Amino acid sequence: MRKFEIPEHYKSSIISAIKRKREALDPKRKDYSPTVLDFGKAVFFIARHFGFCFGVQNAVEIAYDTLERNKGKRIFLLSEMIHNPAVNEDLASRGLRFVFTSEGEQLIPWEEISSEDIVIIPAFGVSLEVEEILKKKGLDTRTYNTTCPFVERVWKKSAELGNKDFTVIIHGKRKHEETIATFSHARKHSPSVIVRDLNEAKLLGKIILNELPTSEFFELFRDKYSENFDPKKDLEKVGVVNQTTMLASETQEISEYFKEVMTLKYGEKNIHKHFADTRDTLCYATNDNQKATIELSKTDADLALVIGGYNSSNTTHLAELLAESFPVYFISDAEQIISLDKIRHFDFRNKREIYTENFLPKKEKVKIAFTSGASCPDSEFEKVLVKMLNLLNVGNIDAKAVTEKIKNDN
Repeated sequence: MRKFEIPEHYKSSIISAIKRKREALDPKRKDYSPTVLDFGKAVFFIARHFGFCFGVQNAVEIAYDTLERNKGKRIFLLSEMIHNPAVNEDLASRGLRFVFTSEGEQLIPWEEISSEDIVIIPAFGVSLEVEEILKKKGLDTRTYNTTCPFVERVWKKSAELGNKDFTVIIHGKRKHEETIATFSHARKHSPSVIVRDLNEAKLLGKIILNELPTSEFFELFRDKYSENFDPKKDLEKVGVVNQTTMLASETQEISEYFKEVMTLKYGEKNIHKHFADTRDTLCYATNDNQKATIELSKTDADLALVIGGYNSSNTTHLAELLAESFPVYFISDAEQIISLDKIRHFDFRNKREIYTENFLPKKEKVKIAFTSGASCPDSEFEKVLVKMLNLLNVGNIDAKAVTEKIKNDN
């Protein structure tokens, strides 16, 4: 796999040692069991896969290289590079400015940006409409494009579906930058509609099966369907693609649900004419991280610490998976851990930051599960590990000690 040039302040000798050792023990990446580090007073279960994925590394490399090679020029980013506050704050501190917020609010009017400037396209991609604005301004949309290859693969699949007269059903969050971009690309080639989850998918299924009147489609999916969408005609042939950071298992469940719906309506013999198999659009990194998190949830940990940006979709899903097994504390960085008795964390269910006291159980040997989202630097992960060790009075660790523990205990 390609090696990326990532700034040193995002790297960690300890995390690198863990990843290298696991790669050596499991080069085919088939073992999703967590790494176990036993420090006597504490046991740490660390997810097999976590942190910067291929697409994020690519985006970070391009962004910092662009800043380094174009000193003196004004450089803009369409929206957050990735959903990690530390990375975005660091880029901003180096002079990079954001055109949009992650919620879509425009911060810098287009008239303030000229062909002399540089505009970086983030890892989530860009809508065709915004790309056209950039081109008309004479801006380079290729050199400074950090769109994740796996996002582009979803766009390619959407185009293939459209060319075969299938309607594209997008599993995603309507206001997420990636879904906005995917919806824009998909509707160029075919009728398209967005479903947030299995519940929304079932509403669409009822319309397909005539269990709900087609007129209800326009209210139920307001702002989620392409122009001139005709539910009577456009739901006869469907294929499912996804926002790559959604739960892979949920995308598969939604896809299987629509296959059942189309089989029920058109029969097993004709299913290939009405339902397209799109399993190859699932992102390998999302899949690996989620499978590793499921294995992490099977441990006897007392609690889990999940590290990442609060607006990170993929990190939120990791927290959701672990919350089925034990208490989860979703934190953005090590500073959120105030003491052994108090932690500030994100309540992902109610979308707000809260404080929890006595989050760590009072016992001789505490067991903690750790993972992080695809946009979390290894350096942030290390800071959380080290802070917990210091608070527990276990002592510091280094890369060599970690490697020895993995060799002995895993």
